[in-house]
Amino acid sequence: MSQLADKTALITGASTGIGLATAQRFIAEGARVYLTGRRKRLLDAAARELGERAIAVQSDVSDLADLDRLFGRIAADENRLDILFANAGGGEADRPLDTLSPEVFDRTFGINVRGTVFTVQKALPLLNAGGSIVLTGSSSARRGTAGFGVYSATKAAIRQFGRVWAAELAPRGLRVNTLVPGPTDTPGLRGLAANPAQAGAFVDALASSTPLRRAADPAEIANAVLFLASDQSSFITGSELFVDGGEVQVYP
Repeated sequence: MSQLADKTALITGASTGIGLATAQRFIAEGARVYLTGRRKRLLDAAARELGERAIAVQSDVSDLADLDRLFGRIAADENRLDILFANAGGGEADRPLDTLSPEVFDRTFGINVRGTVFTVQKALPLLNAGGSIVLTGSSSARRGTAGFGVYSATKAAIRQFGRVWAAELAPRGLRVNTLVPGPTDTPGLRGLAANPAQAGAFVDALASSTPLRRAADPAEIANAVLFLASDQSSFITGSELFVDGGEVQVYP
């Protein structure tokens, strides 16, 4: 269990869910992990759970000053990065075109697209040749789900940035791939339910859209991130890896 021995990783959006599960897996594989999140209480709890190989830095990816502070901290620690998992993101359900507000548009694009773009840009000086960049996409980018237009558009943008960056960064020895999770039982997904009492039914309804008829555990998504981050995927770049229980491939 040492696929990432002596490696240093940065995971954004790592306080809960897929980000936290991936941090756990990376540390189990020997990595040192910087983790970020906007909510200090949750981030600190995650760091305590992960132990001494986790370094928590409170950061909002949509805030460029926060990003500068984050990468300044990594540089001040005299660390360079081997892995960047640009995972921070979010969205709001039930926002059809006729009720969409500029505030929701700006907030969602600010976190999912602007935040990802400048996280990757500002990480470049610290990334070692041979490093791996993993972006979090979404099966929503392949579907026309009513009320999810802005969120879906942000994830379609991430997919295209992944393609372009794979071409741009290959001469630097960097690989860029996009991970596409399906329904995954995380606090973030449950938070999209109309109210907490309906969260379980909401997740179950999404899970029924997959051939496997269940939601993923975050640890299952973390396994796929590990594959893309490690030398096991050394000849893979510019790709999408669907970890969606067959949702998009079987029920396009």
